[in-house]
Amino acid sequence: MSLETRTAPTPVFETEQDILARAKKSAGRHKRNVWLLRLAILVAWLGLWELAGRFWIDPFFYSMPSKIWQRLTEWFTTGTDFGTIWYQILVTVEEAVIGFVLGAVAGVICGVILGRSAYLAEVLAPFIKAANAMPRIVLAALFVIWFGLGLSSKVATVFVLVFFAVFFNAFTGAREVDRNLIDNARILGATRWQVLQSIVLPSATSWILSSLHVAFGFALIGAVVGEYTGAKAGMGFLIANAQGTFDTAGVYAGMLVIMVVALFAEWLIGSAERKLLRWRPQMSTDDGRRDI
Repeated sequence: MSLETRTAPTPVFETEQDILARAKKSAGRHKRNVWLLRLAILVAWLGLWELAGRFWIDPFFYSMPSKIWQRLTEWFTTGTDFGTIWYQILVTVEEAVIGFVLGAVAGVICGVILGRSAYLAEVLAPFIKAANAMPRIVLAALFVIWFGLGLSSKVATVFVLVFFAVFFNAFTGAREVDRNLIDNARILGATRWQVLQSIVLPSATSWILSSLHVAFGFALIGAVVGEYTGAKAGMGFLIANAQGTFDTAGVYAGMLVIMVVALFAEWLIGSAERKLLRWRPQMSTDDGRRDI
């Protein structure tokens, strides 16, 4: 009787290039599916809104996507009654950016200083809480009275909103620094400035940068609220005028323009954050704990 020679199957090993290619393909497929789902939700929402405006609800009060698109087309082709739409956007962005930069810088400086000085933080705590509790709408009205209808009153409103958003994150980030790192640095002879520059600020960077995403949204809100309270130009002024003339489509169109500006600013801030925090390990998107 002849014996057949049986050979064990040869194991197939994936190369590093195969693993990277498979991971890249999976990431691309995941990203495509996310964007397709987002597009489907947007199309369904706008379609239902359009149908509701044509058959079930009064478009005079709720408008419709087609009327909003018509108003946007009119603004970007023939302009508004108060100048080009680009000028209105530029005015609002200028107010938001100036107030954002000033508020963010002041918030970081004050937050880090009070975060590293427990005594000073204890003394100023009730004043900071009281200032943060002030209604922003009332402050916007006061700033218009104090500084007029120009740029200054809008920048002041933006500054107040941005300052507290950044301040509390910078304060928490400075407080959360590992005490052992600071003690070791001082044992090695580091000065207070060296500790602040090489340990405290890098450790608080994640907290500070994460606050900037929210802070710029607040900056746009502050600019629009200031313009809505009293202004000569800007998207808030345009929205207030549309409301005064019962132009619901104009109100929605102004809100949409502001949303697009905010999303673009969010993308810019996110890109800067990724470049500054390349050292931080990224959470995997394949283990069920996906970043939002």
